[in-house]
Amino acid sequence: MTQPSGRRPQVLKGVMLLLASAMVGPASAMDFSLSGFGTLGAARSTDESAQFVRDLSHPDGLTEQWSLNTDSVLGLQADLNIRPEWSAALQAVSHYRPDGGYEPEITWAFLGFDPNPSWSLRAGRLGIEFYMLADSRLVGYSYLTVRPPIDYYGTLPFSYVDGMDVSATRPLAGGLFRAKLFGGVSREQTPWDQWQFNMSGSLLVGGYLDYQKGPWQVRLGQSSVRFANDLPIEDFYAALPEATADELRVKDHWSHFSSLGIVYDAGPLQTQLMLSKTFNEHGTFEDTWSGYLVLGYRVQDWTPFVGVSAAKSAPANLQYAIPGYTDTYQANFHTDQRTYFLGTRWDFRPGMALKAQVDVIRGDPSSTFLYRWENEEWDGSMTVFSLSWNFVF
Repeated sequence: MTQPSGRRPQVLKGVMLLLASAMVGPASAMDFSLSGFGTLGAARSTDESAQFVRDLSHPDGLTEQWSLNTDSVLGLQADLNIRPEWSAALQAVSHYRPDGGYEPEITWAFLGFDPNPSWSLRAGRLGIEFYMLADSRLVGYSYLTVRPPIDYYGTLPFSYVDGMDVSATRPLAGGLFRAKLFGGVSREQTPWDQWQFNMSGSLLVGGYLDYQKGPWQVRLGQSSVRFANDLPIEDFYAALPEATADELRVKDHWSHFSSLGIVYDAGPLQTQLMLSKTFNEHGTFEDTWSGYLVLGYRVQDWTPFVGVSAAKSAPANLQYAIPGYTDTYQANFHTDQRTYFLGTRWDFRPGMALKAQVDVIRGDPSSTFLYRWENEEWDGSMTVFSLSWNFVF
């Protein structure tokens, strides 16, 4: 995919220059480490009438043929401790992109300042934290299932933000309380029909409150995005009355994401419960409730798991709607489905795991937003089979 025109953000340039200068500096002045992660995943569906995608950054998805595109990822990360309070990280990842290629991209490139154990400040390119665990979606080894549930995470085409964040951590009632604020701009695109929706320049802001005690972790999050561009359908907008088009345009309008995450991880038992509500200040993307529950139980090297996820959206009530016309347009962004999944994870050696999973999707035929290239035979239901090899080093 061609990168958006314009100069690279100055904050990202500064971080990369600092990383480069540190890497050629005296070895005794720094602590350098190189690590990586990857997934080799194969998956197929039982339906040719719609293509299942991992998230909305993929231009196409699964059919009845096995494919390596949906889940395969390779990432490398360099970490640098420059001084006790200063650190830096650079991460490059190759995965299926909006243009259908695998060209690596920089997903992390930041400079961190930790003046004491309580405060942390980072600036540069940062993993997005709209939802709990969202910043590690590409690291398949870090989560139990083959992929994060698409009913919950699938609508997030954002992977990173160019900006900064600040967090504070304090002991509280025998546990640790953490608060974080972040802000920056997107530099990404997402495919929409046969076009690319340019999200570059969109403002992203948010934060969360997190509490950990023993096996429990609870997080409340709130994030928002203000789109810098409209969907690439100017001819459609031009054919509408101006008032109707203004209600549908996403440019300069906000979408808000509220979330609650609860994790319990003790001994062999692993559980995750996530809930979210999306609210939009425009008439295109629909307001959505989504959530999932995963239960896993480890027996030696094996961890079988079961779970359920669901998403349901509703169109905005447009003041200047054109019956039949705007209804058809808004239907492109509708979701109404649930997914039942089960599988197992086998940690057969340190840093490596094999996973197998079956997803049984049941939804309304009108549920099309999380798919690509659906046709008139789509009835809202399919089954997806997945295998993956996950590793870290």
